Amino acid sequence: MKLEGRLFTSNKLLTVKEVELVSDPGAPFSRNLENALILLCRELDIPVPAWMKKNTREFAAFYQTVFFSEQYQEQVNFDRFVIRMTE
Repeated sequence: MKLEGRLFTSNKLLTVKEVELVSDPGAPFSRNLENALILLCRELDIPVPAWMKKNTREFAAFYQTVFFSEQYQEQVNFDRFVIRMTE
């Protein structure tokens, strides 16, 4: 599974990173996605956001979702974090 992450501030792209996770075939898709998200957040050096129902709906429909700064328990220096499955 490849997951791409983009950080934005005021519609300006700050950084783009992509991670590839060797998926565990015995694990559910949601577990593999969670592991890829955690790995991507480590690469970007940001905290892991709170996953909400809207994220599930967006990801199921478009294979991407957006996290806003309100979804973090810590203060972050960006407005939104977009993840997209590229493979």
